[in-house]
Amino acid sequence: QVQLVESGGGLVQGGGSLRLSCAASGLILSSYAMGWFRQAPGKEREFVAAISWRGDSTYFADSVKGRFTISRDNGKNTVSLQMNSPKPEDTAVYYCAARPRSELRYVSPARYLYWGQGTQVTVSS
Repeated sequence: QVQLVESGGGLVQGGGSLRLSCAASGLILSSYAMGWFRQAPGKEREFVAAISWRGDSTYFADSVKGRFTISRDNGKNTVSLQMNSPKPEDTAVYYCAARPRSELRYVSPARYLYWGQGTQVTVSS
């Protein structure tokens, strides 16, 4: 049974930092490219960041580029999202997701097979 479990969410002051982690089990992480998405109340789920299966390519939404970084450790079956200088508009539930490494399209949630349950991030002004 595949499980993706996010952690590290919480309340953070704008301009601070927060690190989200995603622990994967039931799959070989190196067989999957990974992504982070977020969903704010009343809004659709949106792409935040993605990383290739080897970790040598990363992609970011324009809204977080230069502030967020994504990384992975295939040996530890973990993926992380480092959020620097978060803004109140970054407030959302953040989800970790896995897609087959052969799937190069990373923005659409429909390309991802497995999802975590999400972790709430609230950024205060």
